[in-house]
Order: sequence, then structure tokens, then C-alpha cells
Amino acid sequence: MLRGCLHLLVLALLGLAVARAVAEDAPHAGAVLAAAVAVGLIYAVGPALPSVQRSTAAAAIWLTILGLGWLVLLYWTPDGIWLAFPLFFVQLHLLPMRWGLTAVATTTVAAIAGFAWHQDGLTAPMVLGPVLGAAVAVATVLGYQALYRESEARRRLIDELTAARADLAAAEHTGGVLAERERLAREIHDTLAQGLSSIQLLLRAAERALPGRSDSALGHVRQARQAAVDNLAEARRFVRDWTPPGLEVAGSLPAALKQLCATTADAFGLAVHASISGVPIELPAAQETALLRIAQAALANAVQHGQPSRVELTLSYMGTDVALDIVDDGTGFDPELVAPPGQGPDGTGFGLAAMRARARALQGALVVESAPGKGTAVAATLPVPAGTVEEVSA
Repeated sequence: MLRGCLHLLVLALLGLAVARAVAEDAPHAGAVLAAAVAVGLIYAVGPALPSVQRSTAAAAIWLTILGLGWLVLLYWTPDGIWLAFPLFFVQLHLLPMRWGLTAVATTTVAAIAGFAWHQDGLTAPMVLGPVLGAAVAVATVLGYQALYRESEARRRLIDELTAARADLAAAEHTGGVLAERERLAREIHDTLAQGLSSIQLLLRAAERALPGRSDSALGHVRQARQAAVDNLAEARRFVRDWTPPGLEVAGSLPAALKQLCATTADAFGLAVHASISGVPIELPAAQETALLRIAQAALANAVQHGQPSRVELTLSYMGTDVALDIVDDGTGFDPELVAPPGQGPDGTGFGLAAMRARARALQGALVVESAPGKGTAVAATLPVPAGTVEEVSA
């Protein structure tokens, strides 16, 4: 729209110069008409040439030819001075700012000189008119460019916010999927798997107590027990496939914790040791996942904030409870001064809160003991669900 208005302005000013020359029966009306037509044709060529828009050199050549044509028109009529105003906008649009300002200044001087030559003298209004026109053109272009830059910055910000919202939605979706898979694994393990295990034990007992051991009845019992065994294996496969990758690769919680300690020791050059106390039992997926995640978070906090040289991790099976202790000899801290979640440096502070939330979600507890210069001890205790020990021992 702005470009179209500029074209119409140039055409109107050329027409005005020709009309005034003809109306006043100027002695050089024919020359004015020819110069105006030449300037109009030169001006029309510029927008039709793609190179003028893409190349500064091509734009400079076209503007030089257009300026020479304008000087010829200004030579024949003082009304040519009015074309300086649209020329300012064209020069500032096509040339870099430094060269554009130079071209505007040159055009202003030429307009003042040409008008003064026609009037046989130089007055203040002759100078102020072109200078004010140039100032208005420069201010308009600079203001437009500032608005354009602000609009582009806002557009980029909106694009970034849209992308961030999409990433957040994807992360929430992934988290929801993982949480649902974990929940299903826990439900399958705690219901179907335990039920199938009980059916298998009952069928084995029935097989042994079957009076007379009828071949037909015995065959049915054995088929039912085999079906229970197969379905139990399938249910456990589902649970295994939906457990966290660390547990899946290691195969058990003790192995996963030892692997975690070895990886941390290799990565940070620390003495990280893992030990197991008591008789290991197979815990539900939820308990094993929570303990593994707490261990990961505690080790990460120790390495990041405590600068320890040694870390001891102990997993203790205590019958009805299982405990995880992570003790380091780092710098320690005052637990009373820990920032609330999200209010620590760089938005941190979620680690301890997340560990406590994991423990509370499984009716457990998490205790942190520390003091400046005396290291840190993190102790998580979770209850072992009823029936877990009996099922494993069976």
C-alpha cells in the first residue's frame, strides 16, 4: 500500500509540473513535458527490475539515472523541486542507511540550488522547505523501521512461546504416558500377577491332594496350572517392559543401584560405593522405581552441591520395610535454609521436594540430615506391601 501511494505521488507531481508549464504557457513547456515523461519512464523501470530490489549496486545505478533525469526536469522548471520528497523515501528504502542519508542530503542540496537558480537568489524559506521535507522523510522511515523491528521481535517471541507450549504439552503427554504405564505395571503386578501366583499354588496343592489321582481330573488340573504359569509369566513380562530403563537393563533394584554408583564414580571421579543389607526380595515396580529415582536425585544433589570425595549408598531389606541411605562427606548445608521448590538459583529447589513426594506417595518417609561442613545423609524408608515376602519365597 505504501509503495502504491508513493507511485501515485510521483505520477501526480510529474503531472502537476507539466500542467503548470502548459497552463502558464512557459517558453520551455515542451522540454518540461519531455523531461517529465523521461523521469516517469525511468521511475517505472525500477519496480519492474527485480535486481533493483535485491542488489544495492543495481539500486544505486537506477537511483543515479533517476536523479540525473530529475535534475534535467529541475533545470527546466522550478516545480521539479517537489519530486525531491518522494525521492527521499525511495533512496532511504533501497540504500543502506548510511548511503541513504548521503543520497538524501545530496538531493536536498540539489533541490535548494535548483530552486535558488530559478529564483535568482537564496532565501531562508528556500532552504527550510527541502530541509524539513528531508527531515520528515528520514523520521518517517526510521519510525517505520523501528515499528517493523518491534513487530518482528514480537512475532519471533510468539513463535518461541508457541514452540515452548508445544514442547511442554509433549513433555506432559510423555510424562502422563510413563506415569500411566508405571501405574498399570503396578496394578498388574499387585493384582493379576499375585492372583495368578495364588491360583498356581492352589492348583499344585489340589494336584497333590486329588483323591485317587484320576488321570482325567489330574490332566485338567495340570492344564489349568500350566495356563496359570503361562499367564503369570506374561503378566510379569508386561511389568518388566513397563518398568524404568535402569531397572529393565539391570534386572533388579540392587543391580540398578550398583550400576548407578559405578556410573557416577566414573563420570565424576568420586569414590561411590553401594552395599546391600539383608535378604533382597522382589519389590513392586512402584517401590523399586521410587527408590531408584530417589537414589539418582540424591547422588545428583551430592555431586552438584556438596562436592564430596566419597559417597556411601546402602539398601537395607528389613522385613516389613526397605530403607535406602545415601551418605556423603561433602560440604553439607542447613536443611532449614533450603529454598522452596522453584525459588532456588536458576529455578532449582525441586530435588528434595520431589524425593519427599515420591516417598509419601508410597506411605514412606524421607529424612535429610546435614550441617555446613559435615556432609549430608539422606534416608528413605518405604513399607513392603503385605504378601510380597510370601510371594517371593513361594
